[in-house]
Amino acid sequence: MNNKTLVSATLLMASQAVSQNVSAELSAILEHELALDNNGHGQKFETLFEPEWNYSASDNIDMTLIGRVRLDGLDKLGPSEQRPDNYGHINGPLVSGTHGEISIREWYFDSEFGGAYGRLGKQQVVWGQADGLKILDVVNPQSFREFILDDFDDSRIPLWMANVEVPIGDDNSLQVLWIPDLTYHEFAEEGTVYEATSPLLVPQLPSNTPLIQFDKEKPSSAISDSNAGLRYSMFYDGWDLTFNYLYHYHDMPVLYQSIDASGVSINSVYERNNLLGATASNVFGDFTLRTEVGYSSDTYHLSTNLNQQGVHQSADFSSVVGLDWQGLEDTLLSVQWFQSHLFEYDDTVIRPQNNHIASLLYKRTFQNETWTLDILTLHGFDQDDGSVQAQLSYMLESNIKIWVGSDIFYGGEAGLFGQFKHEDRVTMGFEWGF
Repeated sequence: MNNKTLVSATLLMASQAVSQNVSAELSAILEHELALDNNGHGQKFETLFEPEWNYSASDNIDMTLIGRVRLDGLDKLGPSEQRPDNYGHINGPLVSGTHGEISIREWYFDSEFGGAYGRLGKQQVVWGQADGLKILDVVNPQSFREFILDDFDDSRIPLWMANVEVPIGDDNSLQVLWIPDLTYHEFAEEGTVYEATSPLLVPQLPSNTPLIQFDKEKPSSAISDSNAGLRYSMFYDGWDLTFNYLYHYHDMPVLYQSIDASGVSINSVYERNNLLGATASNVFGDFTLRTEVGYSSDTYHLSTNLNQQGVHQSADFSSVVGLDWQGLEDTLLSVQWFQSHLFEYDDTVIRPQNNHIASLLYKRTFQNETWTLDILTLHGFDQDDGSVQAQLSYMLESNIKIWVGSDIFYGGEAGLFGQFKHEDRVTMGFEWGF
């Protein structure tokens, strides 16, 4: 499951600079993981090194710089390109290839001005409260090199942006985002383990009809094509509430198709959307109730109707209701129900009009949190498929964790999860913070 516990011992370096307020902290995480497929063959042999430098220039200016060096002894997950084309001009790895990458993971400056708090630079912004799947947590795109098996913190792609939060009263705040970074989802490459094959995601070409052309149109102006978002957070009568708005391009391109006597042409285009959403959570004894809703003005889904270029457009309403129970000592049990409804629909659309997915998370710690067992199950009712991710971890020292785990898929190959039914794997690894 790769739920990363960031436990690190920091090295404090006293600065001899102009002000006594100037200080720096240097820390790092070294992680290694081996994954074996269901035939016992290696899927990945990956080492991840992430150094972090926190620098305080004054009482009002702090800087955080996080690097990433990823090395994989195998070459089954990609990407193979030096610069994958999902990245905008101001983003992307410094060095990339099938055996790893070197990149600036995050680099931002924090400051306070006029009672507001600002963060400027390359960063992650997390909206929403759902586990396993996303409704509002779409500010940052995601890498799908390992489908959804990687931890969200690792698979999110940080973006260059301006992030300002303005306190309003004692318990309320307004967050404003401006994102000129034209970077989108990174998908598993053709021929790699988690290449998408489901008709929910990939056009299915007519029999004996070749693909003769594949064009890509991508937004190009950092100003007119930028994304922007607002989030109002408040606390009312025991409820934590947020109200969200994001004006953005979908991170997944729309695959418009056309056919003639010579074959099929596909044009990959990123389309705009207005996302309105809200979250609410409250604690009732041993239970925590979480809800999240989102309305998208424009979503795009694959269709068998080539007279409409094989794409169906519709507004969408998505929601999740989650209930967490901690009635047993050292145990968390969490149940979630996801649903998505298309307002406009016809029988040519590949996905159903109403899509339902449930999740069950079981987490138990043993021996004063030395051992931790995590099991997350996702089940799609419409395709009757799903996944089971399990991990047993042990804290060898306060800053050293080792683990073993497994990732299992089931269901028909046309399903979102079932497309990877032959890609089950076991994992083992360690993480060292220093």
